[in-house]
Amino acid sequence: MHPDVSHLPQKASPVLVKQANMFAGLPATLIEDFQQEFLLNEWHKGEYFDPKLLTERFFVVLDGQVEIKQCNPETGRETTLDMLYAGDCFDLIVLLDDQPHDVIVSPLSTVKLLSVKLDTMRNWLWTYPEFNKQFMPYLAQKMREKEEQASSVILHNVTTRLSRIILKHIKKIKFYTGRKEEEHQHHLVNGLNDDTLARMSGTVRQIVNKQLQLWKKDGTIDKKRNQLIVKDLEALEKEAKYTDTLPNTRLLEAPNKKR
Repeated sequence: MHPDVSHLPQKASPVLVKQANMFAGLPATLIEDFQQEFLLNEWHKGEYFDPKLLTERFFVVLDGQVEIKQCNPETGRETTLDMLYAGDCFDLIVLLDDQPHDVIVSPLSTVKLLSVKLDTMRNWLWTYPEFNKQFMPYLAQKMREKEEQASSVILHNVTTRLSRIILKHIKKIKFYTGRKEEEHQHHLVNGLNDDTLARMSGTVRQIVNKQLQLWKKDGTIDKKRNQLIVKDLEALEKEAKYTDTLPNTRLLEAPNKKR
């Protein structure tokens, strides 16, 4: 484990600010104004992230993967609240209610972040309608994800929950990479080992491993440490039992392919 958090003590450039989806479509002059307030930060896998920082600064992921967790100190049991990729931000709850949030921020790789003072971020939302207009759809998206996550634990079995999590993160990884040379890897999901999948699906590692081994045996997936390779997308979609077309299916299918 790295002993200290490593910060990059420089201002973020307008180019870096535009990499975050919620800022990308803003006028150039506004981005240049915003850029003056951002700092570039870096955390490495295993480094401690003090949650008190969330009451001081607002963070946007530029590169890497971050897991947001909560833990029961009496039992040691953990649950994953969110998995963040490039373009995602945290912590929305603190931004909105200005109250401490008891979470564990765990970088799963080297992570580069933009950060800005919370008060500054709030001021931007109230002052600039064009920014508010871009921020609200992202907020709504995260709220929908939380609703689906909560209902899935109650309404669906582990197999369905796992398949939905994997399919969701195929989409996330596709947006996260965004590099032309990696387009062929859109069926690859990184960072979701058995323990992480157990936390995300509300079950235990042994049950997750059993289901993954069944999928591996029938050729649905291949499994290598912290990597899942989806080999049969259609089979996984069937296990997910979605009533409507999956949001990421349109990204993965050929334009005129019929289901």
